[in-house]
Amino acid sequence: MSHPLDGVTAAILAGGLGTRLRSVVADRPKVLAPVAGRPYLAHLLDPLAAAGVRETVLLTGYGADQVRAAFGDEHHGMTLRYSVEPEPLGTGGAVRHATELLTGRAVLLLNGDSFCALDLPAFVDAVPVGLVGMALARVPDVSRYGAVTLDATHRVTAFVEKGGATGEGWINAGVYLIPRERLTDIPAGRSVSLEREVLPAWVAAPGVVGVPGGRFIDIGTPESFAAAAAFFAGERPA
Repeated sequence: MSHPLDGVTAAILAGGLGTRLRSVVADRPKVLAPVAGRPYLAHLLDPLAAAGVRETVLLTGYGADQVRAAFGDEHHGMTLRYSVEPEPLGTGGAVRHATELLTGRAVLLLNGDSFCALDLPAFVDAVPVGLVGMALARVPDVSRYGAVTLDATHRVTAFVEKGGATGEGWINAGVYLIPRERLTDIPAGRSVSLEREVLPAWVAAPGVVGVPGGRFIDIGTPESFAAAAAFFAGERPA
């Protein structure tokens, strides 16, 4: 019997400079920021290895050599491969640049500065063949992130920009399941935003399915970074 993650290649956006974290992490890329005694990237890799993912591609840019030196070629038995962008290509451009390494039938893509607790096999199973999957997190105030609107079948219908909505709601949790054939939808050779340019087009066709996830945190600001240690110790951040 096949496993839902068979043939799925994971990828993590690990090229961020962490500009807003310069005050607390000045000498390394954001994914190497120390959280609960370990590089933040380790907290993203652990669930992938535990779920049975066999290969993860790290989409690196700034500090690429530091990331490779810290993690090498495997993590808990899971193979690690590296794509190094020649210049900042944005979240979409980094994925497009790595297409040759993303050999699975689908790509399980994770943002490198957020974490969402997910049953990964169930997440993959929840996405109909040919559609794009997006993990969702429920937060008390969507204004910082921008909201995701859904129809009755959990299809994503629109994205509301940061500050365009307030109050409790669903946000994009930064985990995606992307059929490999959709990677060529991303323009090559230039900087591309996955969130602003690619996902809105995919909402129209082939369609994006929102899948609710669990606990969520990002480390994009000094305040959220400070809360991350308690989060990964099993406590809810204040």
